[in-house]
Amino acid sequence: MNSVVLRTVTRQMTPVLLQLSLVLLVRGHNAPGGGFVGGLMTSAALILYLIAYDVQTVRRLVRVPPVRLMALGILVALGSATLPLATGKPFLRAAWTKLPLPWGGELSLGTPMLFDVGVYLVVVGATLGFIFALEEGEVPEGGHKEDI
Repeated sequence: MNSVVLRTVTRQMTPVLLQLSLVLLVRGHNAPGGGFVGGLMTSAALILYLIAYDVQTVRRLVRVPPVRLMALGILVALGSATLPLATGKPFLRAAWTKLPLPWGGELSLGTPMLFDVGVYLVVVGATLGFIFALEEGEVPEGGHKEDI
């Protein structure tokens, strides 16, 4: 599609949608949202970009292959699930720590947030992998794209 209006709106809306996805990710363990919803919002922003431009532009924008995003997400989720084992707690049990902030107060960090980040990365990687495969078309081994 070669619409000037769509491209202009996409350039303006993509950062807003990506920021909204991060808000959904961060609020996930205290309110509705989380890694799954945030990942879907990120995927929706990138799909909008794909519609306005093309697959190669989105690949350059993301810079990481979808399979690597999924693998990293699985590693982060598994790491957050096994981290409590180091403290003698059961698998997938929440572990929390508090960090002092330079301007006063504390920041509570826990493994649920890490797990949500892992889910976020898996959802973004899987969705982009599906969309890229649909857009580019799978080429049979030893064949050509025209054979499909």
